[in-house]
Amino acid sequence: MEPFTVAGIRLGTVRAGIKYPDRRDLVVIEAAAGTRAAAVFTRNAFCAAPVTLARAHLAAASPRYLVINTGNANAGTGRQGVTAAEATCRALAERAGCRPEEVLPFSTGVIGEPLPLDKLIAGLPAALAALRPDGWMEAAHGIMTTDTRPKWASRRLMLGGRDVTVTGIAKGAGMICPDMATLLAFVATDAAVDEASLRCVLADAVADSFNAITVDGDTSTNDACVLLATGQTGVAVSVNSAEYERFAVAVREVCGDLAQTIVRDGEGATKFITVRVEGGRDLAECRRVAYAIAHSPLVKTAFFASDPNWGRILAAVGRAGLVDLDLERVAIHLDEVCIVRAGGRAPGYTEEQGQSVMRRPDIAIRVELGRGDAAARIWTTDLSFDYVRINAEYRT
Repeated sequence: MEPFTVAGIRLGTVRAGIKYPDRRDLVVIEAAAGTRAAAVFTRNAFCAAPVTLARAHLAAASPRYLVINTGNANAGTGRQGVTAAEATCRALAERAGCRPEEVLPFSTGVIGEPLPLDKLIAGLPAALAALRPDGWMEAAHGIMTTDTRPKWASRRLMLGGRDVTVTGIAKGAGMICPDMATLLAFVATDAAVDEASLRCVLADAVADSFNAITVDGDTSTNDACVLLATGQTGVAVSVNSAEYERFAVAVREVCGDLAQTIVRDGEGATKFITVRVEGGRDLAECRRVAYAIAHSPLVKTAFFASDPNWGRILAAVGRAGLVDLDLERVAIHLDEVCIVRAGGRAPGYTEEQGQSVMRRPDIAIRVELGRGDAAARIWTTDLSFDYVRINAEYRT
């Protein structure tokens, strides 16, 4: 199956030799005139030059083109990096016949090295010549770094009596943690959505997808997620319209699929782990407990070894910093097996039960706090030998 095309979107992907000579590493996405956009970016204080410029351009104009390079993050490069990002936008604008402010730049790769601007600019004519509506899969390959497979998701639904499409691609496998992750995601629809509604849809979708995943607890300098609405179907969607919720669900599903794929492709990952915390006083404390578990190297390595060392999970819950936690009301499950109840090992729990669950490739940890009605869910991975190898050898 291929991603559904989105009316008003064309994508071109080429090998520009930015880091490796034979790797797809430069993608241009063209959006029809009148396209509206919303985006969220990393909260890392050392945000990359293209992030800074993309924010400014998005505030100044509606985007006509997105340009994405891999192999170099153009982060930690100071004023030189901003100048390179500006030059990229000018070069594409000159060749495409638009204003530089209508170009949004994105980069991913090694931090702290100058962007090879000459190679990037030299690749732009070929990328523009390669533009086509069915270029989604090539583009998904073109934005990969340590990813082992392309990441895409697509939905088609009937709104206002017409077919509406939502399609997206993403990259990310390591340096994954909320606000956002080392991820780039580009989602487009051919519905006509006003900017305020787009921002609402994107914020809701990201909160439960890209901002609810972690592989290693590291947040990157380059993260961005963009939602484009070309309006080519003529189907109007706004916060107050009858079609809004169904459209929002489709965007959430696409972002959720992409986020899950990122976690499943986590660097060196062998297990996909869902951590769900229920019965909290508010969402914040549920998330605090969930990330205490998901970020624990001891928990993650136990999952890699398929070792039901449930004391590590118990300890992570305890150090999450919840005030007045009543241990008698806490219960912890691995899938269907209750491992902790009333502050200690659950009656009837056996090591064999725990080991049976831990051998599974998909595992759920469920924590019941017994102090309220709030709940949170995040997706994470185990921590393997290969994670260390991949990141130790990243620049070699």
